Amino acid sequence: MSTLPRVLIVGRMNVGKSTLFNRLSTDVKSLAFDYEGVTRDFLKDTVCWQDKCFELIDTGGISVRSSQDPLIEETRKKALSLFEDADIVLFMCDGKVGVLPEDLALSKMLHKMKKEVILVINKTDAHVAQEQLYEFDQLGFKKIFPISAQHGIGIADLLEELVTILPEKKEQKEEELTCKVVLLGKPNVGKSSLLNLLLKQERAIVADIPGTTREAIAEKVRFFKEDILVTDTPGLRRQRAITEPLEGLMARSSLRALDDADIVLLLIDSSEGKLSDQELKLAFYAFEEKHKGLILLFNKQDLTEEFDVEQLAMDLDEYKYFIKKVAQLNISCKTGQNIGKVLPLVQKVWQRYSQELPIDDLTLFFKDALHKKPLYRNESLLHVHKVKQIKSAPITLLLYVNTPEWFGPSQLAYFENLLRRACDLQGVPIKFVVRR
Repeated sequence: MSTLPRVLIVGRMNVGKSTLFNRLSTDVKSLAFDYEGVTRDFLKDTVCWQDKCFELIDTGGISVRSSQDPLIEETRKKALSLFEDADIVLFMCDGKVGVLPEDLALSKMLHKMKKEVILVINKTDAHVAQEQLYEFDQLGFKKIFPISAQHGIGIADLLEELVTILPEKKEQKEEELTCKVVLLGKPNVGKSSLLNLLLKQERAIVADIPGTTREAIAEKVRFFKEDILVTDTPGLRRQRAITEPLEGLMARSSLRALDDADIVLLLIDSSEGKLSDQELKLAFYAFEEKHKGLILLFNKQDLTEEFDVEQLAMDLDEYKYFIKKVAQLNISCKTGQNIGKVLPLVQKVWQRYSQELPIDDLTLFFKDALHKKPLYRNESLLHVHKVKQIKSAPITLLLYVNTPEWFGPSQLAYFENLLRRACDLQGVPIKFVVRR
């Protein structure tokens, strides 16, 4: 757990909390969209200003009243639970709208909690907001800062005040991350449930509604004295099925998380009895194009019947040449089946992914392969002059050859298969760089 001071951004829906979070955050980005209830799970990042650092948390829209909508209610409860550990609260209101009854109710709750509160009045670049600033005095807070989160107006003054009143907390040295893991898959396949099981806490909101998770959520998981960063992502749908701009932003959030990861856990609903075209494309994209370690997790084994198992086996057989390269595990987030095997498998794949290949002389290995089975292109013999591993995570091999354009996918696949037979590389891609 972080020992940095914790600063919480709260307010009713659609007042600009995510826009302010994005303005202050450097590594994590929240979805900012002119639509109520976009943020559901809280997001956090470490922010530093004038050599002082704090943990900034963006909450979903908070209300003091309960809701009949289960998702809104779960978001509300999760935001309220964060108050206990907060050192400073940034209470945001909309300057263009003025003070609403919900703002008054929230201010009363904050006064009762006796937390250090800074009242942040957003959107004050608008003329109408300037005229009604006096309204916010009735909320009863001494520290009031008019800002425009979108245009950066007043942000420096807000940060100056923030670092002045930050409590001193002893900062522990953070363990270096071992690897970064991302959970990918279609909507409602169990990604958030798996994150909660790995963390052993209800971090992500889970509901039987596709699209519950809207933003990439990253959390550290401790495993055998090592820190693994696990990121849950919104469900990915086919491009033509994305009908709203918000869904497009969610998809981009998932793909950004994929770019930043080392290993992909692709969750598949095994009760469907087949891999969809979208899942296959995602697997190929992650493994072959992005060169990420890949583990296929066949979830919902509790719902899988014998017919589903046989159908899925037949479906996978068609792509055997690819499937045999990647790691696989059958799990059930509902019953807990094999959940304890997920992190050990991640660790194994990471060790393979980040290894130096256990071959004494790669140049000799490749030359010997070409001696046993010469390769030709347009009746010309292919030559490999020198091979060396220039990188791990992913394993990257540099080949010096006679004619680089002759070394196409089929020629490189031949060398890849030889390496896979010689080394334990399940779940691990190999990247080739060919030079003259």
